[in-house]
Amino acid sequence: MNDSELIEYIARALVDKPEEVSVKETRGGSVTVLELHVDRDDMGRVIGKDGRVANAIRTLLRVATGDRRVVLEIV
Repeated sequence: MNDSELIEYIARALVDKPEEVSVKETRGGSVTVLELHVDRDDMGRVIGKDGRVANAIRTLLRVATGDRRVVLEIV
């Protein structure tokens, strides 16, 4: 499972409209940017209170990627 598949899997488990979840991956020189797109009504579920859910997803991503630098943006 690659990085974008991991994020998509986690996000689909959290939201009410999993069909609206998509992840766009952009690779740069030393960094990979993952843009997570969810339905507007599901933004709160993915971000969580005080950003706790988003931070937990970023932590899981950091562990899964190891030495590579990956940034998660929720749009």
